[in-house]
Amino acid sequence: MSGHSKWSTIKRAKGANDAKRGKIFSRISRDLTLAAKAGGGDPAANTRLRTIVLKAKAENMPSDNVERAIKKGTGELPGVSYEDNMYEGYGPGGVAFVIKCTTDNKTRTSQDVRSILSKHGGNLAQSGAVAFQFIHVGQFLIAKDAIDEDGLMEIALEAGADDVITSDDGYEVRCEIAEFDHLSHALDEAGITPASAELAYIATTPAPIDDISTARSVRKLHDALDNNDDVQQIFSNEEYSAEIAAELDAEE
Repeated sequence: MSGHSKWSTIKRAKGANDAKRGKIFSRISRDLTLAAKAGGGDPAANTRLRTIVLKAKAENMPSDNVERAIKKGTGELPGVSYEDNMYEGYGPGGVAFVIKCTTDNKTRTSQDVRSILSKHGGNLAQSGAVAFQFIHVGQFLIAKDAIDEDGLMEIALEAGADDVITSDDGYEVRCEIAEFDHLSHALDEAGITPASAELAYIATTPAPIDDISTARSVRKLHDALDNNDDVQQIFSNEEYSAEIAAELDAEE
């Protein structure tokens, strides 16, 4: 049982307070700006941008904020120049972390990530030291009330998906990176809005955590990274027993 599944992240985000929601909006704004800069400001012609716009709507992000972020990407409004960076590291219990950041100051972000890992019993690793324990794929999470399993299978596999995984939380659709935009467009045309749609690093080598103290330390590290404005996505490979996962959830 995954101790930090994407579904659990989504559930925690739904209970976010106003300060947390402001950080969510800030991250989405950066994604919108980068997507518009790379592929243009028209969501109809830029699948990646359209996916992020849908994410913004799901988070109830004001439309003015969305439009302003897009215009910064296209150059219609002045804005900060952002770049993507990826960091790899280890946390308590030998848990492997892949941390995706969007920053206007690479030196500052690198120092911040290193410091957060160190303060929470981890360390920053060299490039390639951690990522081999993950697969890099397109990942869509879809609620069960959005569509039935057979209908989703037909749409997803025809659009290039590799797998549709059903769990108690919902459906997880995986695809090759090259098929992400195509699959995103197919889901959009079918009227399906994913709870999450991203290029994800999914662990292939889990790190079992069998004591609650280490589990709490790993969660604190997740929260500390998540509280950094430059951190966009966090992927890790911890795996908790059902009992420890339940105890962590009860402490929320």
